[in-house]
Amino acid sequence: MGAFRTSGSNTASPSTEDRHLWKHVHDNVHGNIYLDPLSLKFIDTEQFQRLRDLKQLGLSHMVYPGAVHSRFEHSIGVYWLAGNAIEKLKANQGLELDIDHADIHTVKLAGLLHDVGHGPFSHLFEREFLPRVIHGSTWNHEDMSLNMIDYMVDEHNIDIDSERLKKVKEMITASSENALMKTSREKLFLYDIVANGRNGIDVDKFDYIVRDSRACGLGCNFQFERLLDTMQVIDNEICYRAKEYLTVHKLFYTRADLHRTVYTHAKVKAIELMFVDALVKADNHLQVSSFIHDPSQYWKLDDSIIKTIETADADELKESRDLIKRIRRRDLYQFCNEFTVPKDKLEHFKHVTAQDIICSQKSGSVDLREEDIAVSNVKIDLTKGRNNPLESINFFEDYDSKEKFPISKDQISHLLPEYNQDLIVRVYSKKPELVEVVSQAFENFQIKTYGMKAQVHGTPERKRRRIFSCYSN
Repeated sequence: MGAFRTSGSNTASPSTEDRHLWKHVHDNVHGNIYLDPLSLKFIDTEQFQRLRDLKQLGLSHMVYPGAVHSRFEHSIGVYWLAGNAIEKLKANQGLELDIDHADIHTVKLAGLLHDVGHGPFSHLFEREFLPRVIHGSTWNHEDMSLNMIDYMVDEHNIDIDSERLKKVKEMITASSENALMKTSREKLFLYDIVANGRNGIDVDKFDYIVRDSRACGLGCNFQFERLLDTMQVIDNEICYRAKEYLTVHKLFYTRADLHRTVYTHAKVKAIELMFVDALVKADNHLQVSSFIHDPSQYWKLDDSIIKTIETADADELKESRDLIKRIRRRDLYQFCNEFTVPKDKLEHFKHVTAQDIICSQKSGSVDLREEDIAVSNVKIDLTKGRNNPLESINFFEDYDSKEKFPISKDQISHLLPEYNQDLIVRVYSKKPELVEVVSQAFENFQIKTYGMKAQVHGTPERKRRRIFSCYSN
């Protein structure tokens, strides 16, 4: 094992002679983590330290107070799990797979740097904000991570082999569509570890599922250790023991449950919708969207944008300040109702817009406008849209097996879901006094579209009356 030894828990730590070159930190999820010298050269830069100021779950902490952990913690955790994964493969199949120290360091570095290009407020920045200020925006944090890595290497004169750097960047984008077909690689299984484009099982998910669940005070019975302990490479692909089919399913189900319970919580989405509106209104003055093309400027963006807007005196930011003040005072966009798109309508579903709701309004005393309504189209799946990701996974019978095979869910259990995706349409009233009118228009939309009310129940009358009475004086 050279400069590494494997402890009782199968985690890589420095040998005695190299210990003075490593740093030891204690993580609240994984325990003791040892940081190798090359990784420290990246960690000890202002670009990586920026991740301390990016909350992993964006604005979710305004609903789940404990969700204040950062992209920094998560990145260190993925670094450690990536090292664990490849060390386990080396221990079990090292000679067969020709895993060397360069492979180990490359995979760990990919885990460390996979989120270094992430924007403020989790995925809200690239999925909600940028498309509204840059028409047709396809910018994503994975590509920015690659640009940021190059910038860090040049800016800090980090001595790293160009071929290793190329592989690190390829591992970070391995989950992108057709990424595995872009270049010829000998050890394709290495690209399954950090960002798995084949089937979605990777140490990035292992870390954030456990970390996010713990931070939000939720139970988590998914045990990633079972998958790390039972994985095996067959035909250049990481496969899993057939007995662990339900453990794999639990990975995807737990992720989907976090999306439903935390990431897309109705009140979290209300706060996000408000902040996106504030950021869009502030963009002409702050020029936030112009930072995305230049790493030397982009690394200066973090979650402190909200405080910048909130405390600025500029008249151009008044509307944005007022929205953030509303968030602080819990005067949120009011959730009116939601419905889950019927199964037979999923294939041809088109995103519902504020205009769709307005067009469904019947004549009344108030005429709704687009700026009165916010619509959130929420997609929750198991990572593969309407497809079952477990169909992309290969399994093996036991540790002496050299053959891989897929498993049909019907061979395991008839209790597993027939469908793998939910589409939920939520409507919010930006003005509390319009809850009644928006709710009625939303119901009319459902009847016009589906011939029935798809929502489970009506907007509570007491909520409509209470909100209206508060603003009728």
